[in-house]
Amino acid sequence: MTAGNDFPGKDLEATAPEAEPTLFSALLTPHRSLNRTGFIVLMSFITVVSFIAGAVFWWLGAWPIFGFFGLDVLVIYWAFKVNFRTARASEEITVTASELRVRRVSHRGHVAEWVLNPLWVRFEQISHEEFGIERLYLVSRGRRVSVGSFLSPDEKASFSKALTVALNTAKRGPTYNPIA
Repeated sequence: MTAGNDFPGKDLEATAPEAEPTLFSALLTPHRSLNRTGFIVLMSFITVVSFIAGAVFWWLGAWPIFGFFGLDVLVIYWAFKVNFRTARASEEITVTASELRVRRVSHRGHVAEWVLNPLWVRFEQISHEEFGIERLYLVSRGRRVSVGSFLSPDEKASFSKALTVALNTAKRGPTYNPIA
């Protein structure tokens, strides 16, 4: 091939395709009302109260009770640590015109990922009259993926509305705007 056969102004190398615009993106994490400072303050308070109560029992001659108060502090500490560890879980949901991606990271760091076609996805909600939305599912080709399981009913309702709008936008297809 000679230089005269090349297309003018075009590079023959493959160009990277442009990234699709993101229609919806959400990072869902479990809610924890107690931050690190609150945890330290609470554990300090529990330790001081348990120590004082244990010292009173020691002084009265029931010294084994002192150990049980210490054991209570350790069990409460362990329970909070387990609770904080489970808060590391997350779900990331992203919708573009050609794919719906659900990426779930467990509290142990295990990653599960589902890539679905938004044209074929059906969004299901299981609701209770008194408690509101209990479960949210993405259903495609017989597969059912639960999303937002750790959200409150109000948060599930808000998330459901936003995801429904994004899925409907993806199903509608790209829009052409000659002015922009």
